[in-house]
Amino acid sequence: MRSILVTVMMLIVVALLFSSIVADDTNGLKKRIEDKGTTANTQITNLDTN
Repeated sequence: MRSILVTVMMLIVVALLFSSIVADDTNGLKKRIEDKGTTANTQITNLDTN
């Protein structure tokens, strides 16, 4: 019973860490990747083909 409780508590901690580190809309990892992707797309679009 005790190991089940520890497992559940660890899953909750992992879920909270994921939501605060990866899925944060203001400065999470997902937002930073999207920003870098947008910048890369803009730079590729603006390349001069001459």
